[in-house]
Formats: sequence, structure tokens, C-alpha cells
Amino acid sequence: MSSDAELIGRSLRGDTDAFVEVISRHETALGNYLARRVGRQAAEDVLGDVWVAAYESRANYDRSYPEARPWLYGVALNRLRRHWRSEPAEEPASDLTGVANDWDPWPAVDARVDTQALLSRALARLKPEEREVLGLVAWEDLTVAEAGRVLDIPAGTARRLLHQARKALREAPEVVALLQVPTT
Repeated sequence: MSSDAELIGRSLRGDTDAFVEVISRHETALGNYLARRVGRQAAEDVLGDVWVAAYESRANYDRSYPEARPWLYGVALNRLRRHWRSEPAEEPASDLTGVANDWDPWPAVDARVDTQALLSRALARLKPEEREVLGLVAWEDLTVAEAGRVLDIPAGTARRLLHQARKALREAPEVVALLQVPTT
């Protein structure tokens, strides 16, 4: 099986199917990444822009990295930023429609929804760069070094931002309240 770097190289030599293979390998992960940030509907449009931008800039891909996923996340992040700039000034939020669709009157579901809201508030208090590193490592399953590549920062800086995010979350009042066990 060819690496992403080999496929990108082949696409630069005129094999258009090679880049289609790169897309098919990563479209689900990138689609989910985008959907968590802008919702399913907007994510489809942004994902199309990601593939166009990636195809147009594939000559700049550093083929010493066999897997293109971190590079593609970087392209996706740039497209997200462009999307957010084109939207009315609001804090980017995750698509919460799934919570409404799964609404359940039982207390266990209420507790889960309350927990999600508390964690969302705690995450919103993080600095944007801390939130990005945390999201790339925790939800996108990238290494800290790969997250640094996505964000175009040194791995040590990404490691520091991840540490700061974890520390801030551990100390967030919402998280402290969630973790407190009632004494009886």
C-alpha cells in the first residue's frame, strides 16, 4: 500500500486517481473534525474547500512525512478560519443539534446534558490555541508533534499548550464541581 506522500507525488506527475485515494483515506476524519466545529451542514461546504485547497497546494507538501493527515488538518484549520471570518461575529461553537435530538426526560440523560454544558463552558474558557491543541490530540487522535505541525508551531510549544489546557480544565470550577463526590 502506498503512503500518502507517494500518492501525492504520483498526483503531481499527473495521476489524478492518486489524490482521490488520499481523499478517500482521510475524508471521514476531516469531515468529523469540521462538523465538531461548524456543524454538519457547514462542514460539507468547508470540506469541499479543503480538498480544493489541498489539491492546489499539494506541491508544497513535505513528502518526508509519509502520512498527510496532519497537513490536511492544517489545511482544514485554515479553511475553518476563513469560514469563521466570513460568518457574523460569534464564538465558534460545536453543533449541539445532537443533544436536542437525543433529549430524554430521564434523570440520567439530564445529568449527561448538564455535564456536557459544564464541560463546554470549561472548554470555552481555554485560550484558542490551547483548545486547538487539546482538540487535535484528544479528539483527532494526533500526537502532540503532529498537532504542532497542524498549527505550525514547535512540538515543545504544542506540549506546553496541551499542559496548560489540561491544568486549566482540572482547575475549572465546572470540572471541580463535576468531580466532587457528595458525602453521605
